[in-house]
Formats: sequence, C-alpha cells, structure tokens
Amino acid sequence: MADHRTESILIEGTSPTATVAPAPVVVAIPEARRPSRLGRLLEREHVLAGALLAPTLLILAVFIAYPFGLGIWLALTDKVVGRPGHFVGLQNFRVNLDDAIFLRAFQNTFVYTFAATFLKLCLGMVAALLLNHHFRGKRLVRASMLLPWIVPTVLSTLAWQWMFDATFSVFNWVLIHAGLISKRILWLGDGVLAMGCLILVNVWRGMPFFAITLLAGLQTVNPDLHEAAEIDGASAWQRFWRVTLPLIRPIMLVVVLFSMIATFADFQLIYVLTRGGPYSSTHVFGTYAYEIAMRAAKLGQGASISLFLFPFLLVVIVLQLWYIRRTSD
Repeated sequence: MADHRTESILIEGTSPTATVAPAPVVVAIPEARRPSRLGRLLEREHVLAGALLAPTLLILAVFIAYPFGLGIWLALTDKVVGRPGHFVGLQNFRVNLDDAIFLRAFQNTFVYTFAATFLKLCLGMVAALLLNHHFRGKRLVRASMLLPWIVPTVLSTLAWQWMFDATFSVFNWVLIHAGLISKRILWLGDGVLAMGCLILVNVWRGMPFFAITLLAGLQTVNPDLHEAAEIDGASAWQRFWRVTLPLIRPIMLVVVLFSMIATFADFQLIYVLTRGGPYSSTHVFGTYAYEIAMRAAKLGQGASISLFLFPFLLVVIVLQLWYIRRTSD
C-alpha cells in the first residue's frame, strides 16, 4: 500500500501584504519493492559473470570442444565412410609414419610455415617503418595495404593460379620479353618451384596484417626516446635495434603466434593453387588429411593426420606465451 503523507506548501500572494496560508497536499510515495530471487542472485558477481559467459561457453563447447573431441576419437579408430569404426589405439599414427607422402607433407608444413612467417615478419616490419613516416597520401596507402588480406582467399588464389599458368603466365610473358628466359617456366609443374609459389602467395596475402599491426605498435613508441638516443650518437639501426624493437616485441610475438597457427592450418590457398601437386610434392597436413579423409573415405586416418599438428602448435603457443609473460614482467 502507498504511504500517504500530508505536507504543507506555502503559497505566496501577489501583494506584499498577502498572508501565507498552508495548503494540505497529499503525496503518494510508493512502497519500496523487494528484489526477486533472480535479482538477488544476479547481484552476486560470480553468478552474474557465469550468466554472461554461459552463451559463449555453450558456443565453444558445441563448435570447438565437441568437434575436437570427436576428432580425437576418430583418430583412435579405423572409421571409414559407411562403416562403424573400431578402436585401434595408435595404429593410424604408426601407419602415417610409414607413409612417404605423409613424411613429405610433414616436411612441407614446417618449411611452408617458417619460411612464410619469417618473410611476412621481415617485409611487414619494413612496410610498417615506411608507413610510420609522414608523406602525401599516407591514409590511402595504409588503407590499400589491407586489400590483399581482406580479399577472399579463393578469389585471390585463382588470380595467382592464372598468373602462374604454364601457357598464359604473365610472369613468363614479362621474363621472355625482357630476354631473361627463352622458354616458358612451369611454375606449378615442379615441386620446388610450386612450393616457392605457395610461399610467395602466402607472404603476399599475410604481409599486410603484419604491417598494419606492427604500425600500430610503432605509433605507441614515444618519439622522445628516439630523440634522446640520437642525441647520444646512436645510428638509425641502433635506435631501431635498441629502442624500437624491445618496445614492440610483445606485439610482434603475438602477431607471429597468430600467423604461425593460421599458416600451419592453411588449406584453401594450397588446395586451390596446387591441390598438393605435382605428384603430392606440395601436400601439407591440411590438404593431405582432406585427401585421405574425404577422397579416400578413411576418416580415422585423416583425423590422425590432422591431430599430428596439435602437439607442435601446443608447444609453439606455450613457449611464445611464456616468453611474452616473461618479457612483460
């Protein structure tokens, strides 16, 4: 029930001699309502945090944890399409180690990942240092740097496939008319050249991400530090090595970590450009696992090939996170 109280309001007259008469006014003040049981629960921080995190945890469990667990189970069975699998333990992993194509894919994965990541880091750093200077059209250049990274992978890779084509290759046309070669080069017909082409396309696609991210890190460096180092007689290389690099190292390590994970698991670029060829010479874990699981219908063995990647990624992630925490402390 509402609590009725009587208050007096002084009414001033229009003339100086007017008398002030109290007028009774009834004001209804609503009674304070007690919060519901749910409201009292949500007032607790740990309950509110759990309620807010529940949808995210549900999505992670359904779309990440469950497929990962299913992949582990399939890797330990002899499951094929159309037939239930039986538990075989580590048999699939032993079969993989005796497979020459798998060993080649194992080697290719590490060559492809480390070569592409190193080149993306070096070229991205150079581009970031150049973009950190003031020049006309700086905003336009910075925006255009992201184009290779934001274009869908399949579309950009199809364009590169045309440029590497044995008959219509623009590279062959330029080199022939420049007098550097006398006959066409089979860019995707040789295993070594094909791997080089894959690394080139991956660097072209991933370098802008490095450049823009490192540029953001460079802009957080206080210019006064460079001025002080220059006054002390430090050269441009010494200022970069002693001042700039230590300050942006945490950002650089995080970018390298994300790039290595994405490059280790790369599939679209390689499958569209070479499909693992020629003669299975450019297979990596992702493409070879797809060939075994989907084309050969051996789901168990295909899952075991994919999981071969997990221990190495785990080691890389743990080491880099440990180093980042150590340097930040």
